[in-house]
Amino acid sequence: MIRCPECSAEIDVDEDEVEEGEILSCPECESELEVSQTHPVHLNVISEDLDDDDDDDEEGEGTEKGDKADADDEDDEEDEEDDDA
Repeated sequence: MIRCPECSAEIDVDEDEVEEGEILSCPECESELEVSQTHPVHLNVISEDLDDDDDDDEEGEGTEKGDKADADDEDDEEDEEDDDA
């Protein structure tokens, strides 16, 4: 018996006939599930979040801010060297 990892509904599939990488659909919650292991069968939910694209944008913004912070740190180091001289 295979159960949906999202909603625990029983998925009517012959465990001996599924292949690794196969995509199944849960009849209850309609999640897309990938067979990640066949003996025993293990399913992973395939994320359909559109937020993944937003995460990439946020990472890019963080990098830009980080670059600016690094530049500020370099300025601080130069200031410290000037103070020492």
